[in-house]
Amino acid sequence: MKKRSAYFAIAVISLFITLAPSAIGQTPSATPRQEKLLNGLKVLVFKTPSADKVSLKLRIHGGSAFDPQEREGVLKLLSESFFPTESSRSFFADELGGSFDVTCNYDYIQFDMTARSADFLTLIETAAQAMANPDLDKESTATLKAALLAKVKELEKDPAYIADRAVAKSLFGTFPYGRPEMGSSESIQKIDFADLLFARERLLTADNATLAISGNVDPNLVFRAARRYFGAWLKADKKIPSTFRRPDPPKAGTPVVDSPVANTSEFRFAARSLARNDADFYASKILQKIIEARFQKREGEKGFVRNDPRILAGSYVFGVSGWNLGRIKKDGNAIALPVTDGYQNEFLKEPITQEEFDTVNRMWIDRLNPNNIAELWLDADTYKLTNPVPKEIDNAKNVRIADVQRTLDRLRKEPFAFVLVFAGESAATSRN
Repeated sequence: MKKRSAYFAIAVISLFITLAPSAIGQTPSATPRQEKLLNGLKVLVFKTPSADKVSLKLRIHGGSAFDPQEREGVLKLLSESFFPTESSRSFFADELGGSFDVTCNYDYIQFDMTARSADFLTLIETAAQAMANPDLDKESTATLKAALLAKVKELEKDPAYIADRAVAKSLFGTFPYGRPEMGSSESIQKIDFADLLFARERLLTADNATLAISGNVDPNLVFRAARRYFGAWLKADKKIPSTFRRPDPPKAGTPVVDSPVANTSEFRFAARSLARNDADFYASKILQKIIEARFQKREGEKGFVRNDPRILAGSYVFGVSGWNLGRIKKDGNAIALPVTDGYQNEFLKEPITQEEFDTVNRMWIDRLNPNNIAELWLDADTYKLTNPVPKEIDNAKNVRIADVQRTLDRLRKEPFAFVLVFAGESAATSRN
């Protein structure tokens, strides 16, 4: 990474924000100025008074759900390829006084970068060069592939990770959400350089991205810089529609998966939840905390409930570590389990009480952080939200107990998948 700070010293401007939740006087405006470049890139600019940092968020509206089957991990590798080395990432801290992070999930790839206000042009040019002229070659791909493979192999030794993957596969099958976001040790080894090139040409195009910039900035200057630096980023020749067959219902029963660690028990059960753009999304997040509180009364603090709405219907996942250890009996290949059929009804059958709703709803409102407004605008593009963002904020604050009860009723009707990852005390402490 070349040092460009001196070259851009002429651009001494006060702008942008790190989006630190505790910052006073640094709340971005709720409605940004917007412009769409000729190549289709959408640019959002948030005015943030008193900020001494610039924040740049670049989101690609497509994630690991688009991984080829049996080659899961392609999009994760691609996301890591834009700033592949420690020196390329430390540039943001060492030279720009900021930070760098990249996220790749089923729904999107997002680059989060910050810098000093005076280094704004360096920041935006660095991001633009990475997108328009990616430094992707076979050698760097092999290095990234080896690093990802090592990371995934370590995860695959973790009983909790195995349980999460097993219940997702049971719930979704070969549907993208049933396949690992980061890939598996088997799938990563099958990935070649051509897979990354195809994914880049298909998804990482200007018209499939949104750029959000926040700070104490002149929007006109931002748009000029965006046009200059991001203008060379190509748009797609054609749109490739995503077509995913709806997954089959999960099979009955509780399959038992061998744990690589002795004396472990990871229990999971899951059902399909809502899509992110569902009208009951905010009610579903409140419901998650209510049923988690119920679940923990039975299972203790090791119990949890996750609710992961996505572009398409996601999942509710219930989990507990150390579930019924000492009570699960193994005789040869046979395992005697406590009854799991209908187990979810213990936490779903009772209607939502006013006390439950009031407690969690207050927590939810407290967590509505206006500093995350840029993320909500990015979500609007990724998830095709039907409401404008200000209306989304109102909807979050105005959830009623009837909305949560309706969402609970929807969940009750869903079939559940069950999985147990288990090894008794006599099992080997680890298996590779």
